[in-house]
Amino acid sequence: MDLQLKNKTAFISASTAGIGYAIAESLLKEGVKVIINGRSDESVSAALRELRKISGSESVTGIVADFSKADEVNSLIEQLPEIDILVNNAGIFEPKAFEEITDEEWFRFFEVNVMSGIRLARSVFSKMLKKNWGRIIFISSESAIFIPEEMIHYGMTKTAQLAISRGLAELTKGTEVTVNSILPGPTKSKGVGGFIEDLAKAGNLTVAEVETDFFKNMRPTSLIKRFLDVQEIANTVTYYVSPLASGTNGAAIRVEGGLVRSII
Repeated sequence: MDLQLKNKTAFISASTAGIGYAIAESLLKEGVKVIINGRSDESVSAALRELRKISGSESVTGIVADFSKADEVNSLIEQLPEIDILVNNAGIFEPKAFEEITDEEWFRFFEVNVMSGIRLARSVFSKMLKKNWGRIIFISSESAIFIPEEMIHYGMTKTAQLAISRGLAELTKGTEVTVNSILPGPTKSKGVGGFIEDLAKAGNLTVAEVETDFFKNMRPTSLIKRFLDVQEIANTVTYYVSPLASGTNGAAIRVEGGLVRSII
């Protein structure tokens, strides 16, 4: 299937590893000009080398910026060319008891997970409307509607992304600009993979045993009973940023393995 994405330009925040990296790779293979982002020169350079090798495309560049620092985000925005596709992927997570989450941590999570997408969307939205084409994707989470008791602060930020995404979509009426959220379920990204490995070592278990226990006791409503692969998320994003998905706008698109039991 031709997704009609050749020569579009995309920016993906936090894309040197995990879901963001997989999205970058998928878009490159569709002929998109991709701009990736990471927090260090080393991580960006390494990802660029690997993406060029895997995709066979030289149409990928990178910008260094730490999304916990507003000044670095503003500098990144100044370096961005006109883009057709924005994927707001930057985010942090950390399991922590509610009573132990400080005010500073609540604000830190909001700054990285929510304000990162707001600042980027604000910089490109009017330009997309003016040229009458654009795609903005917020990488939210099933935690937006299935708030995890061990990460309430994380869930709060993911719910906020849904509100922002839907609100922006309301401003696109009658245009070819769409704004949607993608809600991945538990995904074996670099961060989650490391977390699972740490749990396995601490409990003297195999990674497979930890995964089985996770879906038995912590996410028992999952229908697939496994962690999603980052490529499964990337495949979904790639379709929804394409012209073929022009009829989907203001939606919260679930890729969570059936974990959330609601029909809509």
